[in-house]
Amino acid sequence: MEKILLVDDDLELCDLLREYLEAEGFSLDAVHDGRSGVDRALQGRYALAVLDIMLPVMGGFDVLREIRSRSSLPVLMLTARGDDIDRIVGLEMGADDYLPKPFNPRELVARIRAVLRRGRVDEGASSLLSAGDLELDGGARAVRVGGQPLELTSVEFNLLETLLRSAGQVVAREKLVLQVLKRPYSPFDRSIDVHVSNLRKKLGSYGDGSERIKTLRGEGYFFALPPEGI
Repeated sequence: MEKILLVDDDLELCDLLREYLEAEGFSLDAVHDGRSGVDRALQGRYALAVLDIMLPVMGGFDVLREIRSRSSLPVLMLTARGDDIDRIVGLEMGADDYLPKPFNPRELVARIRAVLRRGRVDEGASSLLSAGDLELDGGARAVRVGGQPLELTSVEFNLLETLLRSAGQVVAREKLVLQVLKRPYSPFDRSIDVHVSNLRKKLGSYGDGSERIKTLRGEGYFFALPPEGI
């Protein structure tokens, strides 16, 4: 039974979600302020954290920042419906996904399962990929650039793996959303673009200054083959 951490100060919602998630085969622990959320999240006992933005003691963004500085625990943010700024900021800070309030508990379960699937290794595919000085080990879920380990979220890792498997070829945004975010494509959802931007920043450029991940406007993204000699 996978254990989920819920950080939300709405006690009624916590009770409702505990009942629903346990019926779906999950175990749920709930805490009701940001500081407690950080402490619990960093104990390493959880498969995923569901984190509200509006929290007492410490706000959700500060909680996310502290978690990301010390852990790759998957985080699903709860945001206010229609608040694109909160959603984008959360994704830029390393959240794996988001869900606007109010929501149907069934949708939350679907999002949780999608995020957890992203972290599982595809045993049928080759686990070692490389491009220039970048190495990806799918079995160990590890990435190195120039021999140095690179910390990525589960979404960023799967995004990089998907692009590397088609290095030099354009991968459509629709395909990336389905394969990486595990949900149907929506033209109004820019989450995948935020994740690509975050990944670009972490990877840096090739030695000659050229970008590793390039955009083909209106089509998608592709991982550029390394220049000669790199």
